[in-house]
Amino acid sequence: MQYQRGFLRRFVYNREVRSVVTQIIVVTLVFGIFLKIGENLLTNLSAIGKEISFDFINLPTSYDITFQPFIDYGPSKSHFWAAMVGLTNTMLVAISGIILATILGFTLGVMRLSRNFLVSRISQVFIEFNRNVPVLLHILFLYGVIIHILPKPKQSISVFDTAFISNRGMYVPKPVLSDGSGIVFLSLLLAIGAIFVLSRWARKRQRETGQIFPVFWSSVGIVFIVPTLTFFAMGSPIDLDYPVLKGFNFKGGVSLKPEYLALWLALSYYTSCFIAEIVRGGILAIHKGQREAAYALGLTPNRTLQLAIIPQALPLIIPPLTSNYLNLT
Repeated sequence: MQYQRGFLRRFVYNREVRSVVTQIIVVTLVFGIFLKIGENLLTNLSAIGKEISFDFINLPTSYDITFQPFIDYGPSKSHFWAAMVGLTNTMLVAISGIILATILGFTLGVMRLSRNFLVSRISQVFIEFNRNVPVLLHILFLYGVIIHILPKPKQSISVFDTAFISNRGMYVPKPVLSDGSGIVFLSLLLAIGAIFVLSRWARKRQRETGQIFPVFWSSVGIVFIVPTLTFFAMGSPIDLDYPVLKGFNFKGGVSLKPEYLALWLALSYYTSCFIAEIVRGGILAIHKGQREAAYALGLTPNRTLQLAIIPQALPLIIPPLTSNYLNLT
């Protein structure tokens, strides 16, 4: 009895306990309502001789998907594989879009704060114009540019004779993996892990001795040298299948369709405009005394931004940045 009184007292006067119990009750009620709706639906369908089934997932689709870079798909494949193609395409657009939007956004955000009048105004016009135009118009505009302005495959734009851009998309070399390629990728992961350990050691060394270790160039050397040596030691297990013009189109390689390019580029530079404003706001939120202190220590403006301003601005930048990543996807 005394325990029950203590629980009731905690429930009544403790806000956290009251909040948790209330949420549990609400979730239970909502789940019960949906369970009752589902039971009622199944009963009514059974009364008219129908049932809910997911057997259609294993049926052939009888339609094709033009862009399928990772999964071998055709009209004879099931709806499940069509959904997998759609999922991988969505992930590809999301990941590639986030990478490009982040690079463009940080660049535009820093340019927006440049002391150079021309650089600052160009970035401002780009940001203000693009973010105030609906993203669907950007996608349609880029798709029209790719389809109607870019040349045909026979007059395609060549990039070092390895990649080709035409009104049918962009054709890039396709990696062909053989035995031993997994070891090469493993060496790349180990190199990235070594860079992480090296950067932590360099920071600790700098705190203790004040000496700066060249982490960037050391990291570049590690990430290139280790996988390259492994690549040749394993007998070059990764080859490239280059696109070649045959007839009216290219054969071989990977074809990035106009639809993908338009969607990727439009979402990337549209989202980058919002990221640029987030970066600008994060940098401006840092007190000017931090910049003045860095200048007093003899740091250049670029080093001040890199070592003093951006590290302090990141906690302010990251939360809204993740929201824009979700908007992109």
